[in-house]
Amino acid sequence: MYRSLVSLVVIYNLVSAKNDPAANQLIMFKEKTSGPIGIMTTSAGAPVEHKDTNTLNSRLIFNEYFMDSLTHTVRERIPERVVHAVAGGAFGYFEVTHDITHICKAKLFSRVGKKTPVAARFSPVVVERGGSDTSRDARGFAVKFYTEEGNFDIVGFNTPMFLYKDPVIFPTFVHALKKNPANNLFDTNSFWDFLTLQPETFHMFLLVFGDRGIPDGYHHMPGFGIHTFEVVNGHGSKYFVRFHFVPDAGIKNLRSEDAKKISSEDADYNTRTLYRSIANGDFPSWTVSLQILSLDDVKNARLDVFDVTKVLPLDEYPLHPVGKMVLNKNAVNYFAEIEQLAFSPGNLVPGILGGPDKLFEGRRLAYREAQHYRLGANFNRIPVNCPIQTKVLEYNRDGVPPLKDNGKDIPNYYPNSFNGPVPYKDHKRGELLQIFEEDPNNFEQARELYINEMTKEERSRLVENVLYRLGPAAKFLQERALKIFYIIHPDLGSRIEQGLLANGTKYDWNRY
Repeated sequence: MYRSLVSLVVIYNLVSAKNDPAANQLIMFKEKTSGPIGIMTTSAGAPVEHKDTNTLNSRLIFNEYFMDSLTHTVRERIPERVVHAVAGGAFGYFEVTHDITHICKAKLFSRVGKKTPVAARFSPVVVERGGSDTSRDARGFAVKFYTEEGNFDIVGFNTPMFLYKDPVIFPTFVHALKKNPANNLFDTNSFWDFLTLQPETFHMFLLVFGDRGIPDGYHHMPGFGIHTFEVVNGHGSKYFVRFHFVPDAGIKNLRSEDAKKISSEDADYNTRTLYRSIANGDFPSWTVSLQILSLDDVKNARLDVFDVTKVLPLDEYPLHPVGKMVLNKNAVNYFAEIEQLAFSPGNLVPGILGGPDKLFEGRRLAYREAQHYRLGANFNRIPVNCPIQTKVLEYNRDGVPPLKDNGKDIPNYYPNSFNGPVPYKDHKRGELLQIFEEDPNNFEQARELYINEMTKEERSRLVENVLYRLGPAAKFLQERALKIFYIIHPDLGSRIEQGLLANGTKYDWNRY
């Protein structure tokens, strides 16, 4: 029955696109305009004469329309994101529904009913530009809050934990899970070599290989801030929070066979459904909640609450609702508003200090460097990245556009004696907690996930999905992986071992 429904969805997407805003974007533009919207110009604003749109038997270098359009076309691509290259995104607002001013003084949360504009971007991690939305992969869940105190970014995931603790592992992760440089193909051996050499990654990959590995549309996908953020209230008291975004439409995911079928027909399935639902007025929303810890809770916790490879148990640290995120506006131009959307964990506001863990510190550097490389030093002056609710007064000048007014005639150095902008003072700001981090060990939580959070059917599908990826790997990598699966739980290890033994005889690798 489920497969029949998937087939109907695909048919609807590709054949019967009558009332589909995603498929009919150009038709809709034509219908809302009475004719050509104006005279075509060059990028310098000069009108283009009809004769210049045909270059045969003419002097090319004197045709400014030809020179302008051709030289721009070969420069239209910017560097692709190293990870999270494929994405869907949209705009909307965050509305406070519950008072948390007793733990955080950020104006974002200052009163119930307050609305803050947001931008959100959802993305598979490993898939490269042109890849499929319905691949089995973790997903990025990034939200930019345009607050009156500047931009606050949560650069999260659709899993409540992350792969590893040590930021130095990031280059290894990227190289091992991306394409083999020799043949430009994804490599099963490098994938399992990385996982088995960093066994803390198995906790997150149990979710990726399980039913949560392929979301059925971004509007059915949860999001998590990953880190335990330190926040302070108006008195300077410290609290610690983890962010949760739970889709109000419910969490739904695709089975492997259904995802494969959809991908063969519509590689942009998740992006398309997000765009269509917003265009049709069916605005996706998420309930935003916090797990809240006091400083005493942190000191007395039975686990490292800053370990990003672990979850904070909900029975010990329950969710406290804080607001709703609603996406009600599609991008008018994807490149300008989604591709150039630049996130950074370093985008923090007064009252939110960030995470004290090393991964958070490492990401602050990596994300900023990525934006400098992709978009230039003035990436925060690109309209979609501008803090729209506050006036920017900085001492940065010049560089690659966009520059906007480039600081006009304000002095360009600090300190100065000529009335340039000055910093404010916050005597109750608080300093980020300094912590000691031990080597990761999350097998207990991985075991809990397998035994108590997965049904019998989910465990079976997990095993099948693992075997699909592990089966082609080298024998020694299979053995290394088996040892870790046995540590997580003997039942999991045994079932995967039996599946590997059946490879080539009883096990049908082409099923998935």
